[in-house]
Amino acid sequence: MGSASAKHSRAAVVRRRVVREAASAPDDLGGHVLYVESSALLAAFLESDAGVRRALQAARRRITSALTLAESRRTLVRARALNRLTTDDERAIVRGLTTFARACDIVAVTDEVLARAGKPFPVEPVRTLDAVHLATLEVLAEPAHLVTVLTRDERVAANARALGYGVA
Repeated sequence: MGSASAKHSRAAVVRRRVVREAASAPDDLGGHVLYVESSALLAAFLESDAGVRRALQAARRRITSALTLAESRRTLVRARALNRLTTDDERAIVRGLTTFARACDIVAVTDEVLARAGKPFPVEPVRTLDAVHLATLEVLAEPAHLVTVLTRDERVAANARALGYGVA
């Protein structure tokens, strides 16, 4: 393994340990952790979804995948290219995404996550990026009853429920 790969692997392991420790600490939701999936985060910023915003604000512990931030930024690039966002709107959303990223634990898309994403889930078919989100949940190794998945995607929600996670 090259030094860059070894460094990345060590960083992912350390980051996952930090996420596990943060996720296991009690909060106002009785110890619950909020896993924020891309569709919900985008709904908060692009649609001003009040329910999603309330859930984000209420949670003291937020976890997301690095994939969520990549998907969100790609969506902004596409929306701007199609003239669906003004430059000012885009700047405001980028600031919001940056604030969100600072306020949550971000889980890397590791080899372990990708290996799990390649296996079947309880409710198939599942798209690849959705599988990465679901695999990230399982790699956290948190008790499912302590994690709530914030999503607007029905495939993610159905699988999260089938795996024992709460869904908001």
